[in-house]
Amino acid sequence: MHYATYAFIALGGALGALGRYFLSTWIYERGEYIFPWGTFVVNMLGCFLLGLVYVLGVEKLVINPNTRAFLAVGFLGAFTTFSTFSLETLNIIKNGQIKIALLNGAGSLLIGLVAVWLGTVAAQLITK
Repeated sequence: MHYATYAFIALGGALGALGRYFLSTWIYERGEYIFPWGTFVVNMLGCFLLGLVYVLGVEKLVINPNTRAFLAVGFLGAFTTFSTFSLETLNIIKNGQIKIALLNGAGSLLIGLVAVWLGTVAAQLITK
């Protein structure tokens, strides 16, 4: 890897972290929720976008390697958050909301898989 790639990853990471902060904060400011909608929406959007970037950057090669590193490793790596998902789920369990915790865990996994698949389908349609 070249230093330019590191710079692209760092820039993408900074923008992705800010994007996650602003989007999840915007969602949480809309009301009080038992379900962690901010993190859920961010992670599902990130799954969709990673599926898109993967097909465009790896399978179709229409995104150059630095742009792919910026988007996939930097931006989406910082935008999505497994650690916050895990902490929020643990806190939901501690609050006695086991069904909500299970819904968050199973929903994140299943809908995340669907979202990444939809991203790959969208990329295939874009490149036809």
